[in-house]
Amino acid sequence: MDQHTLTTTRHALHGVAEFVLAGPQYDRSQSIRLRVTPGGFGTAAAPHLRVERLDLVGPGVRLPLGGTFEGLARAAGVEARTLRGVYAEGPAPGLNDPVVVDPGAADVILGAFAIGDAALRAFAPAEEPVLWPEHFDVAITSAEVNYGVSPGDTYLLEPYAYVGPWAPRRGDFWNAPFGVTRPMTELPDVATLIGFFEEGARRAASDPPLA
Repeated sequence: MDQHTLTTTRHALHGVAEFVLAGPQYDRSQSIRLRVTPGGFGTAAAPHLRVERLDLVGPGVRLPLGGTFEGLARAAGVEARTLRGVYAEGPAPGLNDPVVVDPGAADVILGAFAIGDAALRAFAPAEEPVLWPEHFDVAITSAEVNYGVSPGDTYLLEPYAYVGPWAPRRGDFWNAPFGVTRPMTELPDVATLIGFFEEGARRAASDPPLA
């Protein structure tokens, strides 16, 4: 999978997550939390919309991902909006930009979310994974350590898993300014991803603070 195609699709799905799902949900339900759903991701409250691979699905509607973000939202019966008043960062595209999704790249990204959600639930059953629209990652926090899966960003262009203690640690395990990352190509299934999270938890508990 070439990086340009993966990045273009990630930007498009991120835009749908904020502009079409989380933004309208915030207007109606005062929540920005999204969730991983079978084949994609969706709102956690009204309006009940979700991405299912290459379609936007809601009550009585199934729309192919395409057109512009604003047009896609309108066709689904909601008003597209940004969440810049809620957080500072967010999707790269604008409301009137085209929604361009490559099927293969979508499968890579949505597959990473699915593995991540399942692994997080098995690793920490008491926590509810959230797909956050700001950074577009599925994550939990446990004992002041963040665990999650990102579809890629400016730090690493491909999907990756991470462990991020609130207080950074020292040691050869930690390879990122915020903790540790592993490309999802090295963590291809739920079991190996759980193992990564478990090692991160052990290291976070035993390694000394960075400062």
